[in-house]
Amino acid sequence: MADEINTKVKEYPVRPENQISLDPERQRQAKQYARISHRLMLADIAVSGLYALSWLVFGWSVGLRSALQVGLTSNDWLLVLAFALVFGGIYFFLNLPLAYYEGFVLPHRFGMSNQTWRGWVFDQVKGMVVGGLLGGLALEVIYTVLRASPDWWWLWAAGILLLFNVVLANLAPVLLMPLFYKVSPLGDEYAELAHRLLSLAEQAHTRVSGVFQFDMSRRTKAANAALAGLGNTRRIILGDTLLKEFTTDEIETVLAHELGHHVHKDIPLGILFDTLMTLVGFYLAGLALRWGAAFFGLSGPADIAALPLLMLVMGFYGLVTMPLGNGMSRWREQRADEYALAVTGKSAAFASAMTRLANQNLADADPEAWEEWLLYSHPALSKRIALAEKSKNR
Repeated sequence: MADEINTKVKEYPVRPENQISLDPERQRQAKQYARISHRLMLADIAVSGLYALSWLVFGWSVGLRSALQVGLTSNDWLLVLAFALVFGGIYFFLNLPLAYYEGFVLPHRFGMSNQTWRGWVFDQVKGMVVGGLLGGLALEVIYTVLRASPDWWWLWAAGILLLFNVVLANLAPVLLMPLFYKVSPLGDEYAELAHRLLSLAEQAHTRVSGVFQFDMSRRTKAANAALAGLGNTRRIILGDTLLKEFTTDEIETVLAHELGHHVHKDIPLGILFDTLMTLVGFYLAGLALRWGAAFFGLSGPADIAALPLLMLVMGFYGLVTMPLGNGMSRWREQRADEYALAVTGKSAAFASAMTRLANQNLADADPEAWEEWLLYSHPALSKRIALAEKSKNR
């Protein structure tokens, strides 16, 4: 397919990499933006934790389950759905002011958002519908196996959710992403870039269905790219903000990084790692549900009134294990960086691409060590730039 592309359609402007440097003012803003974001994350954790705990302590959870059983249905599937709608719906509206500030006000304050208020609201509605459908399905699976196999539900639930995640990863670029973005193949003006990216994919023995762009600029000024999908849905997707602001060589190194994940089998390894973490979390949640059933006056671990306790345990487990998951992710990201530098040989372009990302995405290039250890899924951009500089000097 790459051979059929006319590679002489467009000449790209020359931007010498050695002229690209971190913008001190942008970095000052990035650190301020990160501090506010971290505080909002803590606030969100506190609100969600207190919300779930209140339902257990004040008996609202048992009361809602009883009211639904008397006034609506005794069917287990419908009961789970109805309880989740009420419990999740109240939280959604309770958390809406915080979500609005974090997702709309703050990005506009720092000049990172192009989104209109109407567009943000529309995205919230779509996100609530899609998230509700997927989350509701996952919840029905969990409570079905809880009822069927109280002793081994955690094992069955983790296995089923593994299959669910594989299917979702396969369908996401063709079913979910178009719900939020306009996705289209690269036009003739980017023929040279498409040819080079497809050649990179062939070199990595990765079959892709094509190179696509999506309209990030309708929402944000940030840039991004990915190798999305599995099997016959795998495709290269580039944000239009990346296409407009980055050189061809820079985009090539960014995509080579994504291909590095495929070469190193990071996608299946990541799915297996996440499944193992979920398995342990479900096992611990099972122990907590057995204790909580007696303590909070529930009918048993499969009682839907125990949902707030399940959310509390899994949320706390996620916080405790976050450094482990992020550490694993940073290791995989560094290997992908090393692959990109080795396969392209364009260390200067890679360094300038990371520098542009820091400037354009308002990313803190040099966070505190504890921040990186606890919160960062990628190595700090300063370290990624240094890796490229080290590669250039070899």
